[in-house]
Amino acid sequence: MITRERLAADLQEMGIDPRGVLLVHSSMKAIGPVEGGADTVLDVFCEYMKEGLLVFPTHTWATINKMHPGPYDYRTEPVCVGILPELFRKRPGVVRSLHPTHSVACLGNGAREFVLGDHLTLTPCDPRGCWGELHRRNAQVLLVGCGAKRNTFLHYVEEANHIPDRLSAEQVTIDIVMPNGSVYKKKNIFHSSSRGDVSQNYDKMVPVFLREGAMRMGLFGEAKCYLGFCGPMAEITARYLRKDPELFSDDSPADK
Repeated sequence: MITRERLAADLQEMGIDPRGVLLVHSSMKAIGPVEGGADTVLDVFCEYMKEGLLVFPTHTWATINKMHPGPYDYRTEPVCVGILPELFRKRPGVVRSLHPTHSVACLGNGAREFVLGDHLTLTPCDPRGCWGELHRRNAQVLLVGCGAKRNTFLHYVEEANHIPDRLSAEQVTIDIVMPNGSVYKKKNIFHSSSRGDVSQNYDKMVPVFLREGAMRMGLFGEAKCYLGFCGPMAEITARYLRKDPELFSDDSPADK
């Protein structure tokens, strides 16, 4: 069985800044058998990042979408991206953003400020919201056993660089239940591309990120991890998108 001591050592070995901002995409299954299960994993992350800001994606695009436009209640809407974020959002002190499809949950320094105003954004990864805030704070992104196709931050980079054919043309009104119980009617645009799910091609940037120091590899339990840094990842990806706006439209190597 994998112990909490081993998991804590794995985070330290990867060189994660405990006073910075850390976003975690995760596969609990990939981590392996852990003493105490998922709660132990979350305990390790919370303890390691106690002087920083810990963030998990709490996406709900599988249940809040064009066919089912809410209401979205941040207190009760379940996560569609794994057991760790679902358990994390329910922990004492955790703050969840009000974005109806691409919310995040935060614990630590500046958590409330980090999610402030996320319900006012228009797109899934609007630069004015939490995904842009990751860039502004040069956050760390840890992909735990789920591969680099799950690097949602690159959706933000595409939006910030105005890549065409990535968002739906129509706007859908979604009801968001606010903390005081009132309902905010939000205009929302969804991810949509004639190329299909372009995030399936995000992993093509891994060799580039590793070569240019924007990402490193590590282990967390039995899970293969990628640790990326938002500032360099955004800068490098933008450079490649300027040369080829269709970069993620297929799975050909980034360095063709």
